[in-house]
Parts: sequence; structure tokens; C-alpha cells
Amino acid sequence: MRRAFMIVIVALLALIMFYLSRFWILSLWSRDGLFGQQALRPQGDLLSVWLRGTDAAPFALLIWALGCFAVLTLAQKLYDYFTNPTDAGEPHDG
Repeated sequence: MRRAFMIVIVALLALIMFYLSRFWILSLWSRDGLFGQQALRPQGDLLSVWLRGTDAAPFALLIWALGCFAVLTLAQKLYDYFTNPTDAGEPHDG
């Protein structure tokens, strides 16, 4: 059960990170945004929108990749913290 829950959490994190990137190609909701929030536009690529007009704008892809690495590393650390070594699939001494 815990493994299925963690898989769902990681899948949601991946979906969110994919939506923040320039690689989002789906248009699942109307142009006025998800739940009427214009900040959640259907085209994705929110990181580029947030960085537009700043000196960091040309580095949006690099910032996105580093952010994904940091989020997934944090998720792995939280998973390791909340699971026993035998729950994580690692062999135990005995």
C-alpha cells in the first residue's frame, strides 16, 4: 500500500514538473485557465512566463532541470526517512 501511495506521489510530482516545463503539449482546460485562474494557463511553460523579462530567462530550461533534480532528490530523501530499510526493498542484515 505504501509503495502504491509513493508511486502516485512521484507521478503527481512528475506531472507538475512537466506542466511547468516547455514540453507540455496538452490543452486540458479552457483559455481562461484552470478553475478560472489565468495563472494556470493550458499551454503550460509557466517557468518561462515567470522568468520573462529577467536576466534568467535564457536559462529557463537549465533552471527547470535543476529544480526537477532538487524536487526528486527531496522526494527520495523523504521516502527514505519515512520507510524502514526492509520496506524500501534493501536487503537487511540477519
